Amino acid sequence: MKDRTRVLVLMAFVALAGCKRATPDGALQGFDPGPTPDQFRQGEEVFDAHCATCHGSHAVGTDRGPPLVHQIYEPSHHADEAFQRAVTFGVQAHHWNFGSMQPVEGVTREDVTEIIGYVRW
Repeated sequence: MKDRTRVLVLMAFVALAGCKRATPDGALQGFDPGPTPDQFRQGEEVFDAHCATCHGSHAVGTDRGPPLVHQIYEPSHHADEAFQRAVTFGVQAHHWNFGSMQPVEGVTREDVTEIIGYVRW
């Protein structure tokens, strides 16, 4: 039993060592998803053009907007429609202290669907 406990503790330390750390503004440090698969490249392009200024490269967050690669934005907490509505109508700040998000002009529902695929990847 002692050996099993040691193995479990060691596994926990290894897992924690690989965790990404969030800065005080919520941005992730050291997050690198690797090359974007072809099926998500359009979403990445639209995200980079319309969202990255606030939400950061690879959606890791900045001092202007929260990281979207965060458990708060998992489908179990924010369904895809929440992203659609945020882009269309804006959203009042409720999880973070970045201020409210304004609607994003020129981004279609189809664009947001591509963005969602990219961010969820």
